[in-house]
Amino acid sequence: MAKGKAATVFFCQNCGYESSKWMGQCPGCKEWNSFVEETVSKSPHMGAAPSKSALRGASVSVPSVLSDIAIKEEDKLSTGIGELDRVLGGGIVQGSLTLVGGDPGIGKSTLLLQVCRNLSGSGHKVLYISGEESLTQIKMRADRIGAFTRDMLLLCETNLGEITNVIREQKPEAVVIDSIQTMYNEEVSSAPGSVSQVRESTGILLQLAKGLGVSVLIVGHVTKEGTVAGPRVLEHMVDTVLYFEGDRHASYRILRGVKNRFGSTNEIGVFEMREQGLAEVQNASEYMLDGRPEDASGSVVACTMEGTRPLLVEIQALVCHSSFGIPRRQSTGTDLNRVNLLMAVLEKRSGVQLASCDAYVNIAGGMKILEPATDLGIVLAILSSFRNKPLSPKLIAFGEVGLSGEVRSVSMARQRVAEAAKLGFDTCIVPYVCAEDCRKAGGIGIIGVKTVQDAIDRVLA
Repeated sequence: MAKGKAATVFFCQNCGYESSKWMGQCPGCKEWNSFVEETVSKSPHMGAAPSKSALRGASVSVPSVLSDIAIKEEDKLSTGIGELDRVLGGGIVQGSLTLVGGDPGIGKSTLLLQVCRNLSGSGHKVLYISGEESLTQIKMRADRIGAFTRDMLLLCETNLGEITNVIREQKPEAVVIDSIQTMYNEEVSSAPGSVSQVRESTGILLQLAKGLGVSVLIVGHVTKEGTVAGPRVLEHMVDTVLYFEGDRHASYRILRGVKNRFGSTNEIGVFEMREQGLAEVQNASEYMLDGRPEDASGSVVACTMEGTRPLLVEIQALVCHSSFGIPRRQSTGTDLNRVNLLMAVLEKRSGVQLASCDAYVNIAGGMKILEPATDLGIVLAILSSFRNKPLSPKLIAFGEVGLSGEVRSVSMARQRVAEAAKLGFDTCIVPYVCAEDCRKAGGIGIIGVKTVQDAIDRVLA
């Protein structure tokens, strides 16, 4: 039998684009100098038509009638962590493949080890496979989290062939791979962590998950842009993609669902890093507003929606006269282009002279918010700092601002008002079209505004 010929292929490290030659710029993602050379093995008869004898022995796939397919209502496997179950859509689905990404040291391995502890404590057999840490290192971290039962199994291995044999032999209900960049397949000649290895390793784990009904959770390293290292096809292969956000030097962590075939992709989970591991934050709004300054100009509370959860955040602005010809604008936690647009609306529609002022906008707590509902809060914060006039600490505002200076409606306004009333706010500035619906929430004064100038006259006159 003739051996397969080795072929050289160039892959884009950013998106996985494949080419027979090296290129300076990737045609897929337009990234420069991202191509790497890898060797792949190809069969000399690849692409040839199968023989008649092979066709006779092969099983033929038969299509099914959609109305005849029975759906089994199986309960999802609860992780024992309410915030994680919320993001997953109720729990871990049997036979699913979940990818957890995040910056180094943010708590990915700690969270999954806590999940393993809860699952094993409930009588489920769990296998934790690490390619980065020794058994002693994992044991030291596990002792900090708590006690584990004998249903918790550890394996330090990077060879996927050995890992596959162990999974088939032990038959665990859940498997954790930490991390996918350290795994390698002997049939692929490239180094671990390369585009080919990550793609092939994920494909093998996907077959194991679907074939054996094992729930597989894999840890993925991220690039400097914040995306999972390796080809983008990795995110398309898995069922669920979760990202850890937040500064690893801060105490809080935010787990966001980017892709979820079994639930919503807008939900978030809020955690606090403690000595014993990650702890759930039940009231995220109160946690985000903790330490808010009193009687300080440029500070406004706004409400954003993360899935079905209203979340109150503090918007801070600092506006001062620029000493240079070109003023500086900077934003943290929100889109800088959106801030520039809102400042242009203020200058054009309300006559506020901001062209010669530096402006800095910050979402306190490190949250990243792109929802337009925070526009009105950003406008009021900028104007409060510009006039050096503090707003009421019991005031909250939300609404989308258009280019004509109008305040447009937002979704789920009543839920936002109810969250503000629960935390003790007494006045809420909302779009005029949402005012009647918001008054039904009760317990808080509602001010409906049609334009930005209307809002300014109500609170900053």
